[in-house]
Amino acid sequence: MASGKFVAYYRVSTAKQGQSGLGMEAQQAAVAAYLNGGNWELIDNFQEVETGKGSNALDKRPQLKAALAACRKHGATLIIAKLDRLARNVHFVSGLLEAGVDFVAADMPQANKVMIQMHAVMSEWERDQISARTKAALAAAKARGVVLGKAGADNLRPNIEQRQAAAKDFVNKLRGIFTGMRSRGLSQRQMVEELNVLGIKASRGGEWSLLQVQRVLKAIDS
Repeated sequence: MASGKFVAYYRVSTAKQGQSGLGMEAQQAAVAAYLNGGNWELIDNFQEVETGKGSNALDKRPQLKAALAACRKHGATLIIAKLDRLARNVHFVSGLLEAGVDFVAADMPQANKVMIQMHAVMSEWERDQISARTKAALAAAKARGVVLGKAGADNLRPNIEQRQAAAKDFVNKLRGIFTGMRSRGLSQRQMVEELNVLGIKASRGGEWSLLQVQRVLKAIDS
């Protein structure tokens, strides 16, 4: 159960979402569900509508600045609905962790600072990979003169090579995380559980299974 003082921060990333209220309502419901029961006090709440893009993301969020100031003033914890409502930018999340304010995400209340940083790393990587794969696939198809929907080995080969390269890049990104779990003596099943608890997505965007963990470990050791 939640206990102590809290300051809520809600954010949507477009003016359209802000006007509709749908994004805000979903976040407010998630925070309310987390705070349900226990001995807690919601000191204040702040709402913001902006993009959050760029290295100076915090400067673009006056309401987040105000929420952090309120937390410091009252000794409260900042509560958000989802971690990605803050940012998928590693440097930005790291800066928040050093701001001297505790915060909790309703969708990941068990996460500590290390877990939050790991989640941000993988979220940022996943976002960048989706963008890079889309651009590369379109450019490669254009360069080859591929006709969409055309079958044949010549069309399949480049796609296979791209998937193999993406899989290798995915394993390399996870290498440090798996090395850390191994150093802590986690079993493969414990690794599955920790990856899923952290919200780190498997290669196809879903939850981890034992087989997927074994494949990554095999790739790391090969």
